[in-house]
Amino acid sequence: MIHSALLVTLGVVITAFMSFWSVVFSVFPAADNKIHKVARLWARILLFLCNTRVTVIGEENLLQWRPQILMANHQSDFDILIALAYIPLQFRWIAKKELFAIPVFGAAMRSAGYIEIDRGHHEKAMHSLDEAALSIRRGKSIMTFPEGTRSRDGEIKAFKPGTFYLAVKSGVPVIPVSIIGSGKIMPKRSLRIRPGQIKMVIGKPIEVAHFSIETRQELIERVRNEIIKNYNDWQESEQTHIKDLATQMPCRDD
Repeated sequence: MIHSALLVTLGVVITAFMSFWSVVFSVFPAADNKIHKVARLWARILLFLCNTRVTVIGEENLLQWRPQILMANHQSDFDILIALAYIPLQFRWIAKKELFAIPVFGAAMRSAGYIEIDRGHHEKAMHSLDEAALSIRRGKSIMTFPEGTRSRDGEIKAFKPGTFYLAVKSGVPVIPVSIIGSGKIMPKRSLRIRPGQIKMVIGKPIEVAHFSIETRQELIERVRNEIIKNYNDWQESEQTHIKDLATQMPCRDD
């Protein structure tokens, strides 16, 4: 626990330092792109310090020359670091308003062009989606966790419809992302940090052209089912690999 406390303290110091410089960079041209690069460095440093190793599967499914909406399952605060560090795109977060209230850190998020959403206020939430649509029209991709909150038991919860409204209205593909193992690194409502191995599976793009606002529930189910499928397939693959290694270990007769 002492080790976790030291890591959290160090993480807060590094976050404050990086956030300060992100705010400073906000006065320069194309500041949001520069700040996103700072955020990516911040994420990689924290993952390294916490001895969190990440394997990325399906990076070729990202659309390098076209905006897209990336949607991932959510089990841990580490999911934010994993996405920032290992998705090699300029993207903007749609994030809950509470994060923007954190001193310095919140200002850095605004400077990066990240989009605040108030889920408790429908009109403000819709305004946030309009901001996201504007960011997409400028060529930026969007990243979000459609569950809306972290899962405590690892089960992928129901998806909220807001970002699917954005996907249909903007016409850009949805990229399903499955993050496997982050709940074991740092579970919800816990400050205990454990070293470990993460898999991030980037699925094939799902085109939205044939969906409408009226049929977006079908899109929600398709994206969620794809995230669940990739999550289960690669989790089972890892478990099978561990079992195979165990059976290959020589036995000792004492």
